[in-house]
Amino acid sequence: MLLIPVRIGPSDIHGLGVFSVHDIPEGTVVWRFTPGFDLDQYPRLLDEQAPHSRKVLLHYGHIDPVLDRFILCCDDCRFMNHSDRPNIRIDRDADRYGVGVAAYDIKADEELTVNYDIYDGI
Repeated sequence: MLLIPVRIGPSDIHGLGVFSVHDIPEGTVVWRFTPGFDLDQYPRLLDEQAPHSRKVLLHYGHIDPVLDRFILCCDDCRFMNHSDRPNIRIDRDADRYGVGVAAYDIKADEELTVNYDIYDGI
């Protein structure tokens, strides 16, 4: 679950993106897996879905390569786009799911990005 105020808007990267509402200082935790809100399932859940449902789930979720679990963020975090130089890094030491942390000072209205290479798709 995103822990900071964001807005969704058109992205120069792809379709829609997540944008900060306020300045975010470097090191601020911006996302944390929230049990009961975010989804944590066995990857075989995807095999049980109709092709269209599977495609949607994989578009918005990912297989966590460390946990071997399908993770789906159930808020606007699902609109976060990829960057080779992301402003959100994942701190794997902070939590079993990893915690999203501001990699540097982020300005208000800046698009929040993550490096998708940290995720392993199927």
